[in-house]
Parts: sequence; structure tokens; C-alpha cells
Amino acid sequence: MSVFHDLAAQSYGGDEAGLICGYLFDATAPEPARAIDSAQAAAWLADASRRDDSGAYVWLHFNLSHAHAERWLTRHAALSDTFYETLHEGLPSTRIERADDSLIAVINDVHFEFSFEPSDISTLWISVGPRLVVTARTKPLRSVDALRTAVKAGEAPRSSTELLEHLLRAQADVLVKIVRGVTSRIDRIEDELLAGRLDHKRARLGVLRRLLVRLQRLLAPEPAALFRLLQGPPAWMAEADAQELRGSTEEFSVVLRDMQALQERIKLLQEEIAANVNEDNNRSLFVLTVVTVLALPINILAGLFGMNVGGIPLAEHKHGFWIVVAIVLTFTAVAGWAAFRKKR
Repeated sequence: MSVFHDLAAQSYGGDEAGLICGYLFDATAPEPARAIDSAQAAAWLADASRRDDSGAYVWLHFNLSHAHAERWLTRHAALSDTFYETLHEGLPSTRIERADDSLIAVINDVHFEFSFEPSDISTLWISVGPRLVVTARTKPLRSVDALRTAVKAGEAPRSSTELLEHLLRAQADVLVKIVRGVTSRIDRIEDELLAGRLDHKRARLGVLRRLLVRLQRLLAPEPAALFRLLQGPPAWMAEADAQELRGSTEEFSVVLRDMQALQERIKLLQEEIAANVNEDNNRSLFVLTVVTVLALPINILAGLFGMNVGGIPLAEHKHGFWIVVAIVLTFTAVAGWAAFRKKR
């Protein structure tokens, strides 16, 4: 019965409150990272005012497609109004800003079932406070799943800021895998191009380029937003955590530069393929022109001799047909020689 309930919750995307997963992190407890449900999270948040000095905090990950998710957050989480404004404004551009005593972030990531399509990108909304981290999404995302897997494996970030840093590093790792995957696909396309097998590679390169362009457009503001934030971090953020965030931001910037270099490489390949296609078209057009020129004498003579009027030359000559054939072949040979000489 428990297995059936877990499968049903997984397929729907959360429990009765839309909570996909929740963890209580407490370094002083026997179990530093303990899974909790929405009811336990509500009880802990209601009692958290007496735990300000314990260093414990909660991470809650919600499915926004669930009808009760936002209602539960409004009732129990006491989040900043800025967080709900970012949920409703529908702008997917990356940004991280301070709101009251918390951090509000909007970042973009790829779907769990990522298939190198530009449409496989969705938004993750984050609220980070000293005692509560809330992440919310509409579709399963790779970086959150990687963080969830790491926590299940025993990792327990010591603070909410370190949890955010883990999430950003997981996002960077996902981007690195995307860059490697795109690079591998481009290498194969380039090898096939050098072997002379074009076969729809322009369309395949176009999809990869649109993916990288969209990722670049959505993710490029993220490092700058973090750098601006770290110029004046909240009072509860430790200096060591801020330094870790700076490190993850620099790694993220490197990945973005690699993505930009891949876009330039794809652009060069597309230009080379376009040049090859134009060369093939020109060759085909030349062959068509030569065929037309070679057929011109026989078409002209056929039109003249087919008018059925009096005085047609060689009409009564017993070798008239062969004389006409010889004339046609002579003019065809001359036209062919002139055409090929011009081509050379």
C-alpha cells in the first residue's frame, strides 16, 4: 500500500500540499538530514521561532502545478511578497535579489527528460532565508533532482546559503553535461560533413544552436546578478558561504563562455554547409544549362522542319534525314565544346 501511495504521489508531483520533497537539516541532530512531509514542515515552521540559535533549517520543494501548493506556502511559510510576485509575473529571465531578510531567485534549468530541444527549459523559483529554503517548479528539473539525490546519499549542507550554492553547482554540472553532449553531436556532424554526407545536418545544427541561444539568453544574467548580490549580502549569510557562492558563480561564467564558443562553432559549420549546398546547386544548374544548350540545335531544326510548308530543304533527298542528323550533331558538338570550354 505504501509503494502504491509513493508511486501515485510521484506521478502527481507531490503530497496533498504539493510538496515534492522536504528535508530538515540539523547538524546537531543524530540524523543531519531528515525527510519530512508537509504536516511536519508546518509544525516545525510554527515552532521555529524558538530555534533561531540552533542552526537548523528546512528545505521544501513544491510542485506549482498542484492547486494547494501556493495556498500552503501562504499559510505556513511566511515568505516575502516579492516571491509571490515573481511567481505571477511570468518573466523567465534569471535574477537574484534581496527582499526583506531573504533572497529571491528566478533561475532556469532543463527538464528531467531533456532531449536537446529548446522547449525543454523551465523556470525554478527560489526563496532563501536563514531557516527556510523554498524551491518551486512546474516541471521536473535536472539540477533539483541532482540536489535531491545528493541529499538522499547523505550530503547535508550546513546552512541555507550552502544549499543554494549546492543547487547552483548542480545547475552548472547539468550545463556542463549539455555542453559535452552538444560538443559530441557537433563532432559527429562535422565528421559526416567532411565525409560528404550532408543529410539534414543544417536542421540538426539549427536545433542545437537555438537551444544554446535560448540557454545563453536565459542564464547569462545569473552570474552578474549573484555578483551584485554578494556586494551586499544579508547579515545572516556567513563570509565562507558568500565565498563559496562566488566560486560557483565563476564556474558558471566559464560554462556560459563555453556555450558561446559552441554557438560560434555551429555558426561556422552552418556557413560551410550552406557553401557546400550552394556549390552543389551551382553544379546542378550548370548541368541543366549544358543539357539545354546541347538540345537547342535539334529543337530549332525540329521546329523548322515541322512547319509543313512548301520548300522544306532536303524533303525529296534520299539521304536528307542523315544530312539533318549530321548538321544537328555538328552544331551540338560545337555548342558542347563552347560550354565546357567556358566552364574550365
